[in-house]
Amino acid sequence: MKQNILVEGLVSIIMPSWNTGHFIAETIQSVIEQTYTKWELIIVDDCSTDGTDDVVASFDDKRIKYFKNNKNIGAALTRNKALREARGEWIAFLDSDDLWMPKKLEHQLLFMQQNKYILSYTEYEKIDEESKYLNIYVSGPERVTKRKIYNYDYIGQLTMMYSAKEFGVVQIEDIKKNNDYALRLQLFKKTDTCAYLLKENLAKYRVRKVSISHDKFIKKLKSHFDLFYLCDKKNVVIALWYTCWNMFYGVLKKKKYENRKNDRQ
Repeated sequence: MKQNILVEGLVSIIMPSWNTGHFIAETIQSVIEQTYTKWELIIVDDCSTDGTDDVVASFDDKRIKYFKNNKNIGAALTRNKALREARGEWIAFLDSDDLWMPKKLEHQLLFMQQNKYILSYTEYEKIDEESKYLNIYVSGPERVTKRKIYNYDYIGQLTMMYSAKEFGVVQIEDIKKNNDYALRLQLFKKTDTCAYLLKENLAKYRVRKVSISHDKFIKKLKSHFDLFYLCDKKNVVIALWYTCWNMFYGVLKKKKYENRKNDRQ
């Protein structure tokens, strides 16, 4: 796949959207308020019916690029489309209901450039649908290897950043759940690297009632199996193994890396 000519220092922010008209204005504003200003925000809407078009149109900023699918194609293919439009030297992700702290891009870019990292992520905290803090702080391993990413997806999508020069245009299979996890598996397949943690809270993850975290256990198992079997092309036995391993490490991850903010003081 042909890659666009990359603009040095530009951060392409990938934002798929679908019926988040109630949240997306606050999300876009958190991008506009970034202290690092050389960015493009690529929003691809997957046929929203809640007035998202009007909300995005209210922002007069040439750095915001808005595309709308002709038909509903799902989050995975919508994100693929946004990635094909990206011109930035760096790729970052922000779902249309999550938020960034003002210095997110500035601090993360400096962290990567000073250490010559090509893939990184940061800590974040959780908020509810009314943007109220849930007092939950999420961290992760200082270094995520390929082995660790198969054990569990420690990297928050809203905190991840990578070098487009090193990874090129990343595309994933059309799966309905875990498509952000699928993206990271593709990154680790493309090059022998690690993801490094910037130990700083730079984002806010919105917990919603429609989140996958509220799905039943069996649905979670199936979505993980589909990830490894359909998307990652593992055979049935290995896909089942990784599925079970993921559920086990998911419990450990919450115990080790999700803390009440007061517990960190």
